[in-house]
Amino acid sequence: MTWGKTSIFMPPEDKLQYGPMTTGRVRGGFNQFGFTVGILMLDTQFPRIPGDMGNASTFPFPVRYQRVTGAIPDLVVRRGAAGLLPAFVESARQLEREGVGAITTNCGFLLVPLVHRLLPRGKRVGIMTVSAPSLTQEHLDGAGIGPDIPTAVAGMETEKEFTRVMLGNEMVLDVDACREEHVRVARRLVAEHPDIGAIVLECTNMPPYTADIQRETGLAVFDIVTLVNMLHAGLAASLGPRPV
Repeated sequence: MTWGKTSIFMPPEDKLQYGPMTTGRVRGGFNQFGFTVGILMLDTQFPRIPGDMGNASTFPFPVRYQRVTGAIPDLVVRRGAAGLLPAFVESARQLEREGVGAITTNCGFLLVPLVHRLLPRGKRVGIMTVSAPSLTQEHLDGAGIGPDIPTAVAGMETEKEFTRVMLGNEMVLDVDACREEHVRVARRLVAEHPDIGAIVLECTNMPPYTADIQRETGLAVFDIVTLVNMLHAGLAASLGPRPV
């Protein structure tokens, strides 16, 4: 098969394997679409490139997206998501009704306590976030990041392209410029805090640049894709069609 200038090899039909083999009689109605993870999405129009949580090709398994109407980036990041809780709750309930096994929002802070437990004593977790001035103790407390977890935070507000597009919900993204910005901020973070043992990318639009940050810093880098892959691995065998 050819598509444009790309050739795609398709194995014979009898060689295809669509997930775990199902036998016997099964019942529909509960998660008949085969999703393991549901993702609550902000109401955005900016580009979602591969690696971004909002691009389905990021994951090697199906995920179910649910857009939260009215949850534009600036309102969520800079204005505390005022008035959006009911919309988030209803969107989560819709995912629950469709039978997903786990639900996540667009936030990587929940990884910080887990990553901290993996580090040697005396090491801290570096956090890269879209806007450090918008980060409050309330956010950290909500994610279980207490005073016993040493952290160092660097925000992208010092840069231009990434925050312009993400917080401004713009239509065009210069990927190369964003890559350079992420590497620059990561270098500054580890230079100012040499005791950092690993980095967590809080913003879920940052994972496309994870490998670049790893190469430049020599540190392990965790992001929301790490967490979703872990959730899927734990759920994959439990959400198939139910036996009759």
